[in-house]
Amino acid sequence: MQAESTKIPLANNHISVDCVVFGFDNEQLKVLLIKRMGEENGTVFHDMKLPGSLIYMDEDLDEAAQRVLKELTGVKNIKLMQFKAFGSKNRTSDPKDVHWLERAMESRVERIVTIAYVAVVKIDRALSQSLLDEYEACWIGLKDIPTLAFDHNLIIKEALKHIRQFIEVNPSVMFDLLPRKFTASQLRVLFELVYEKAVDVRNFHKKIAMMEYVVQLEEKQKGVPHRAARYYKFDRKIYNKIRK
Repeated sequence: MQAESTKIPLANNHISVDCVVFGFDNEQLKVLLIKRMGEENGTVFHDMKLPGSLIYMDEDLDEAAQRVLKELTGVKNIKLMQFKAFGSKNRTSDPKDVHWLERAMESRVERIVTIAYVAVVKIDRALSQSLLDEYEACWIGLKDIPTLAFDHNLIIKEALKHIRQFIEVNPSVMFDLLPRKFTASQLRVLFELVYEKAVDVRNFHKKIAMMEYVVQLEEKQKGVPHRAARYYKFDRKIYNKIRK
């Protein structure tokens, strides 16, 4: 959780926001995490956490979540969805988490309820590398996520479940993770990662053919060591027309 440089008073020492940002690098589904360093009982520790913060007096929940990501990435107006509150009495059961947060926020902290937000972004989106470096933020594959601070592993698990359910009613979210032009293989791999199950290649091509908003392009891959695949694009105009 980042502390603000200005001394704006906290609205409440027991309410925070945490943000799960998913990205896809054409091979892995990844989450944006922050490296954390602290000291407990004279021993320095290193681990990772989700970007988040306590709430300040001059902001509401959505504004706090947007602030967290703007400070971290330099990007304004990332589309965030509030999906769940986490308030287990065990969230702050590890003293090192509490002590680290109290030092970071310069405030007494006890039990904390966090409001979780989720976002999906194109992983090649123009994020501020200098800010990412400042906060030691990095993209970590879902399978490579270590034990995180607080209950952040659980929050990520629940965020993925929420995205999966949301895609069922709004499939366009899937394409927010893909580059502007993509191959059928990239789309299939993304489906497999989101739903955590293998997809039959032949049946998947039939599935794509039924998606009127997935438009095949004349352009093919270049400079690849295998047979060049044709590119596709997501046509939002067609999608919106169908959804009406």
